[in-house]
Amino acid sequence: MKGLKDTLANLSRLRGRFERLLSSAAKRGGAASPLRTARLCEVVGFGSNPGNLRMLAHVPRKLTKAPALVVALHGCLQTAAVYDHGSGWSTLADTYGFAVLFPEQQRSNNPNNCFNWFLPSDARRNHGEAFSIRQMIERMIENYGIDRRRVFVVGLSAGGAMTSAMLAAYPEVFAGGAIIAGLPYGCATNVQDAFEAMAGGRDRSAQEWGDLIRSASPHRGPWPKISLWHGSSDAIVNPRNIEAALKQWIDAHGVSVRPRVEHKLAGHSRRVWRTEADDDVIEAITITGMGHGVPLAAGGDSERCGNAGPFHFDVGVSSSHHIVRFWGVADGATAKEKAADHARADLAPGVTQAYKPSSLAARESAATSKLFSSRGGQTGKDEEGQAGVRVHDPRLIITAALKAAGLLSEPSGHSANRDPLDPRRIIATTLRSVGLLKE
Repeated sequence: MKGLKDTLANLSRLRGRFERLLSSAAKRGGAASPLRTARLCEVVGFGSNPGNLRMLAHVPRKLTKAPALVVALHGCLQTAAVYDHGSGWSTLADTYGFAVLFPEQQRSNNPNNCFNWFLPSDARRNHGEAFSIRQMIERMIENYGIDRRRVFVVGLSAGGAMTSAMLAAYPEVFAGGAIIAGLPYGCATNVQDAFEAMAGGRDRSAQEWGDLIRSASPHRGPWPKISLWHGSSDAIVNPRNIEAALKQWIDAHGVSVRPRVEHKLAGHSRRVWRTEADDDVIEAITITGMGHGVPLAAGGDSERCGNAGPFHFDVGVSSSHHIVRFWGVADGATAKEKAADHARADLAPGVTQAYKPSSLAARESAATSKLFSSRGGQTGKDEEGQAGVRVHDPRLIITAALKAAGLLSEPSGHSANRDPLDPRRIIATTLRSVGLLKE
């Protein structure tokens, strides 16, 4: 009996701590601006809805062909409209032509309006709230011709923890996810576990964290791209949770424990993990001095997105803008990002490969296409006017690369008097002999 009393007393203490911190954080954030509730429309009849959630959505007038879908999950004490107003997801949808789905919790399910990410009956594949969200996604795909390869999920706080649950339960559905002030999947299976994990985190090995992901579905890869965000001064969800989530997804992706890149993003710490193919698959951004909420950037430039208020803080970096670029949803880069391509001087010691935003990669790709192709996949002329060579002929690419590196000799008519042991001549002769170099 004493053990039960102690358990109940501890649960009451943890619950009281959480609710005091949550209430205090809501007040410290200041009053939110008037909401534009008309931006979201409710959808009914999307499935059996075992989690008893509401479905709201924003679909821009100029939806791109085969558009992407972002699923945005609000935090505790929030509604879908409040989260959208603060984070600016519907504004970004208008800019880039993707659709946004806003599942919304009901107070009849949770008194603080939190998603029940910690209950197996709501966070498992094909059960409860998780299955309701999956049904909403399918409705959006069917209604708006969503590209199934471009479905993403983002969430704040309890929404971030539910994002972890969705990524684990349905990894085949999502191309990427963003967990903001959230927790790793499987860190709690009841209310007390949830409070303890939020307050102090959980200690598990990387393999144990990864096994929780692998046991949540029959999927065995590839895994979604993951963007993790946390304030270093978060008193509601301990920042240890971002490190646990990192362990979980590093193990799932099978990448090196050490990040490939470490640098400053608007003065805050950003780490990046890449595959052997050099693809960015995980990033972690820790916002120095920020409490529990979404990082925003104020100002009148193109990075402006969302509105500061409770659980939404102006810290000089727009997490929503950054996330859509990391996922590859944004079609273009802002002027600020383009300028940043040339100003990556603050890499951590020992890091040999600088952060390359998607915009820079796109520009390099365009330059390569311009050099080697002028007519799609048709037959054309190469840089020396030779007809009948495919524009993507690997021989052209090898030739250009070796010339640029000074490792290819001039044609034989211009080099008759050169040393026959010149390494450039040896390389050229060898590559010609195996058919990898044009005459």
